[in-house]
Amino acid sequence: MFGLGPTELIIIAIIVILIFGAKRLPDIGKGIGGAIREFKNVKKELRSEKASDDDSGKKIETSEAEKPPTMESKVVDKVMEQVPGVKKAMDLKKKADTVKSLLK
Repeated sequence: MFGLGPTELIIIAIIVILIFGAKRLPDIGKGIGGAIREFKNVKKELRSEKASDDDSGKKIETSEAEKPPTMESKVVDKVMEQVPGVKKAMDLKKKADTVKSLLK
């Protein structure tokens, strides 16, 4: 695994425990696992959408506003929704954008 022996892995584990503490390690692991799971789900969705688009045989051109979001933006949205403060800020931004569009 990356050319690291057991001694190096033990030293890295001790440093991580000292930095984050033993109580926070399960929370960090849970957060990383959730992010990886969401990334895989988005990846599956994009593959199924691409396969259905290829099966149809027709490509319909759409404007910039109608194009589906990219994989990166979907992953960012999913990961950011898991962080409590950022989720609140994203909700406020969406509301501000809708108000801005209504005023135009």
